[in-house]
Amino acid sequence: MKILENISLLPYNTFGIDIKAEHFAEISNLEDLRAGLRTGIRPVFLLGGGSNVLFTQDVHGLVLKNNLRGIKVVREFKNKVWVEVGAGEVWHEFVLWAVEHNFGGVENMSLIPGTVGASPIQNIGAYGVELKDVFVQLEAVNLSNGKLKTFRHSACRFGYRDSVFKREEKGKWCITSVVFSLTKSPHRLNTSYGDISKTLEINGINTPGIADISRAVVQIRSSKLPDPAKIGNCGSFFKNPETDRNVLDRILKNHPLVPHYPLADGRVKIPAGWLIEQCGWKGKRVGNTGCYERQALVLVNHGGATGEEVKSLAYAIIESVEKQFGIRLEPEVNMV
Repeated sequence: MKILENISLLPYNTFGIDIKAEHFAEISNLEDLRAGLRTGIRPVFLLGGGSNVLFTQDVHGLVLKNNLRGIKVVREFKNKVWVEVGAGEVWHEFVLWAVEHNFGGVENMSLIPGTVGASPIQNIGAYGVELKDVFVQLEAVNLSNGKLKTFRHSACRFGYRDSVFKREEKGKWCITSVVFSLTKSPHRLNTSYGDISKTLEINGINTPGIADISRAVVQIRSSKLPDPAKIGNCGSFFKNPETDRNVLDRILKNHPLVPHYPLADGRVKIPAGWLIEQCGWKGKRVGNTGCYERQALVLVNHGGATGEEVKSLAYAIIESVEKQFGIRLEPEVNMV
């Protein structure tokens, strides 16, 4: 492992923000990671696919790019398998591997950007499925002493786009591998959320398998979300807010068609993209940044934007939505 100095992180974040890391190294195994920790350079910042981070200034300390790879079946049961995946594996490539091996459970989360190691931190999810639904355990190295620890499901305290690693354990661990529980055939398919059923019907598929669902999700996401290789973005910038029923009732008086989804605790979830669009932000450009024309939930870098520009736009949107609807949006993206 070689530690580099004053390295641009432009190639390592999908927003396309050109800032520098004071120290930078890529880690391919546990010894690389521990060697980096032994340098004593602090703070340590872990970087996966760079698809859920907005850099607003140069990063001091040591940036470690997680390249820990590998996918293997570690336990096999009658109706399921446990698969251990290196934290540096690209999430979508893992999904494609699972589909190719006819292992179900992650097909609805196709084309989510980022790496496997970031998936439990964010409790990623899409089209009715969340990471916690297939999660068994993960291994992580303590950044203060280099020791390896296993976190089982309950220890991660998953919430909506949330986990213990975004709260009290934030910045303390480097996730090295994740174990998933995937189904064997016959699979429990989930086609009820979003446009999956409609897309399958358009494609003439009446009895879908997991590969069909994966392809449908890729088709849907590709039609709505910009390709980071063409225009800088981090996908959904804000969480879909969960709010009390009385807030929804107040909104319904002026917006009777507001989309909303009931939650188990009696509250409701309202799409952040809808709220942002009603405030007039969809397709709006502000300097070098703006809201994507097809999906207001996505903030984009039209070229040359700074992290501070994007952050300013994000908070302008937050204030606008709160003023009009009384709901304060929370960023899903980690702003550094």
